[in-house]
Amino acid sequence: MDLPDQLQHIRQSLSGIFPELFLVVFFLFALVYELFLHKQDQPSDTRPAIPAFHFCGALIWLALLVFQWYAGEREMLFGQMIRLDDKSIFFRILVAVAWLVTLFHTRLLGYKFQPEIYALFASAVLGASLLCMASNLLTLYLSIELISLSSYLLVSLSPYPKASEGGLKYLLFGGVSSAIMLYGISLIYGLTGSLDISPEVWDSLSEASPMVLYVTVLLTLGGLLFKLSLIPFHIWTPDTYEAAPTPVVSFLSAVPKIAVLLVLYRMVAALPAGVLPILGGIALISMTAGNVGALWQTNARRLMGYSTIAQAGYLITGIVAFGNTGFHTAVFYLAAYVLLSMSAFLLIDRFAPQSDGSFSLFNGRGNQWIAGGVAFTIVMVGLAGFPPTAGFTGKWLIFSALWEKYAASGEKWMFALLAGGILNAAVSLAYYMKLPYLLFFKSAAPEPLSQPAPGYRKSDTFVAVSILILTIFLFFRPEVLMQVISKL
Repeated sequence: MDLPDQLQHIRQSLSGIFPELFLVVFFLFALVYELFLHKQDQPSDTRPAIPAFHFCGALIWLALLVFQWYAGEREMLFGQMIRLDDKSIFFRILVAVAWLVTLFHTRLLGYKFQPEIYALFASAVLGASLLCMASNLLTLYLSIELISLSSYLLVSLSPYPKASEGGLKYLLFGGVSSAIMLYGISLIYGLTGSLDISPEVWDSLSEASPMVLYVTVLLTLGGLLFKLSLIPFHIWTPDTYEAAPTPVVSFLSAVPKIAVLLVLYRMVAALPAGVLPILGGIALISMTAGNVGALWQTNARRLMGYSTIAQAGYLITGIVAFGNTGFHTAVFYLAAYVLLSMSAFLLIDRFAPQSDGSFSLFNGRGNQWIAGGVAFTIVMVGLAGFPPTAGFTGKWLIFSALWEKYAASGEKWMFALLAGGILNAAVSLAYYMKLPYLLFFKSAAPEPLSQPAPGYRKSDTFVAVSILILTIFLFFRPEVLMQVISKL
């Protein structure tokens, strides 16, 4: 392709990333928004128009993605570096929903973040959106770095005392994992001569010695494992979750994982089948380490940090059960996890607003807000993977896909992963029910439960009931979501 044709191809490709171009303009405008449109003598953290401005921007971006979904345009963009397909659009819609929930969380609980925090949310969303469409290792790496840098700043700029410590640990482990991943990418380029994520290109990897193959794969997957909080790149998670404000933690627990799961599936589809046992081992170890670590926690956000490590193991179990069935079950579980995880953080923050998350703050709170306590109990049961919740349906679908794969292949490690996953689900119930127990069976706190921010006084019960209905609805009618997912 000569230069005029390349330029024409680039111009044509721009229409496929129009939602991302909107995000770029929105992010740049958000950086200077409060400088030009507000009086300088007004404290920046009390300007209510800033959260509303970002909420409107998130809604517009979601509308652009929905339009792109129905427009039917599916193609490779920018010389095979970006893939616009049903999978990428669906996952970007999930990212948009998570962004909206985060912004609603901040307003419901009355957080007064600096304007830079809201702009960093948009920056991380842009990185996640590009990562969903990445079909080249260079695009993948740059997208992960955009998410990572935004995440480091989100944690470090938080007003909490432990923010600097948590942000530093996040930065150090993130920098190491990025360097490891970059080295693995260089090895793949040396072995294949290409950076495209494609089975046709990466077929030559199977010709390498097993040791070279496994080392290359593990190094390349380092950045993805870090974002998923998987072993051995998980150590930062509990400290960072404890250090950052709850809306930031909720955002970090969902948005990066949504994008990484899709790109991990695409990479596994291109890599030789010998990498599946490695991922299976990582999944089982992550489940076990996360659940065992969570058993001893006395802080709600640290408990959810260890829970995230365990849940990430379940997320990639669907990838291990390779094929369309495994991928579809992984997507359903991802959607259920995003619903349950973000709901859990929202309710935790509602019972103990803007606190350090100590367990003692939850004593008797469920009796002061029955609807929230019941919703929170159901969410915790869902995260453990028990009925009648979407979490049970997600785990059931993943384990069913893994069993079918085991029955077809006879691989013993798949049976070990299946048995380990079921046992870990039983163990997780012990710590997931700690907070519901404190809410209802411990003596009530002396002070009354605080109210939501002005303008949201009557919305908290509506939110709790909505969470309850959605969680139970996806248990009884999972086909509503699976019909959409099956088209990916």
